[in-house]
Amino acid sequence: MSPITPRTFWYLRHGQTDWNVKALAQGHTDIPLNANGLEQAVQAGDFLATLFDNGQKPFDHIVASPLSRALTTAQYAQKAIFERHGITIPLNTDVGFKEVCFGILEGKEMGNWYEPWIYEGYKPEGAEGFSELTERSITATNRAFNGGTPLIVAHGALYRGLRAGMGLDINVRIPNATPMRMDHKDGTWDITVFPVHETTTPT
Repeated sequence: MSPITPRTFWYLRHGQTDWNVKALAQGHTDIPLNANGLEQAVQAGDFLATLFDNGQKPFDHIVASPLSRALTTAQYAQKAIFERHGITIPLNTDVGFKEVCFGILEGKEMGNWYEPWIYEGYKPEGAEGFSELTERSITATNRAFNGGTPLIVAHGALYRGLRAGMGLDINVRIPNATPMRMDHKDGTWDITVFPVHETTTPT
């Protein structure tokens, strides 16, 4: 497994979708944000914009999954920063940050197959293995550093792949549209979570 470059980066999972509410595996299926997810994206964007107050620049560019639930979330962040500061943060997509393909299980309930997929090499028909996802997420993150400090806007399973690459507990749920900063200190990764919503759906 390739290592993640030991540099600070930001991570933001997409806002809520109807399939999140129903606890369905989304994967490559392009499910849009629901009304709550759009509001979550606005709130996350507004918070991220405040980080640029007083001349600060916590990240240099935004790299998003091309799936609409992530890209729309990223666009709200870019918009909020521009409206508050008049700064246009570059926004690009990278297929390396696309959510894992769950194959024949996309659209099905998240169930007792999920942990075997992470830990035991179980691979649904037509799906991507967890080790493949981990390598892809690490490669995409290292590529994102080429543009400076990135804000990565992506997905829940992909975040688990990154955690595996960081040597952290893997199966940790991340709430929708909740910004996080990843710092590498003294040989280990430290994650700071910034709760910006009164309610979240960590599915």
